[in-house]
Amino acid sequence: QVQLVESGGGLVQPGGSLRLSCAASGSSFSIAAMGWYRQAPGKQRELVAEITSSAITNYDDSVKGRFTISRDNAKNTAYLQMNSLKPEDTAVYYCNAQACSNYVCPRLYDYWGQGTQVTVSS
Repeated sequence: QVQLVESGGGLVQPGGSLRLSCAASGSSFSIAAMGWYRQAPGKQRELVAEITSSAITNYDDSVKGRFTISRDNAKNTAYLQMNSLKPEDTAVYYCNAQACSNYVCPRLYDYWGQGTQVTVSS
């Protein structure tokens, strides 16, 4: 099992910045990738950014050039640096990890954090 704990959300003005953190804990699991998703009221949950254990990253077009995902494998922690925030970035942001057992990995399993609210408003 993998537990994910997010932090860093809050209220920020348009053009401001926030950094989200996601700490993963557990035993007997290896994490292949971590990512950040967001869900705004009335909308589907969508991928914001993801990063593999090899530091390969992928971003949604809406955040390219503004957001940066990073990962500290030693600490099992992922970060999302959000700059030039816009009102449309307002959502609950969820951390995701794709992981499997250290003993056998027939498939990767998705784990989710509880979410952290990001509100961009003047």
